[in-house]
Amino acid sequence: MKKESLEKISNLKKRISSSQNVVFFGGAGVSTESGIPDFRGEEEIYNTMKKYRESPETILSHDYFISNTSLFYEYYKENIIYKYAKPKYSHIGINKLEKEGKIKAIITQNIDGLHQKAGSKNVLELHGNILKNYCVNCNTKYNLDYIVDSKNVPICKYCGEIIT
Repeated sequence: MKKESLEKISNLKKRISSSQNVVFFGGAGVSTESGIPDFRGEEEIYNTMKKYRESPETILSHDYFISNTSLFYEYYKENIIYKYAKPKYSHIGINKLEKEGKIKAIITQNIDGLHQKAGSKNVLELHGNILKNYCVNCNTKYNLDYIVDSKNVPICKYCGEIIT
């Protein structure tokens, strides 16, 4: 590791150890070491869009979900869900700092649930979580397997509405 990188790490450790109220704010880079591609890196999820005419922002939007639900779920299942991803060093280290009382909250843009799998408790998810799925009508809860195993659009077994 470069001397400059080591100095930055040392400085960060000192700041954390002298602080009482740290909030961690993270995004896709935290989960890339777990094998989940980010949206704008070299192996980005957006590069998987070649078979779709619409932009990623369009496909992942609420309007697209409502008007093209089948295509939304096709893309979602193929490119967004990483069911077997495991927490790695970042997730584990953040959890350790939370257990030590240094980190008071984890704010994440990630939807993978890896902070919780690593043991973190106070996680605020800005974009939801692939592990928490509900019927839009009756609010019945469904696990990720139900979504993944659905042939096309996941439908509630009780009222027949879409599950999100």
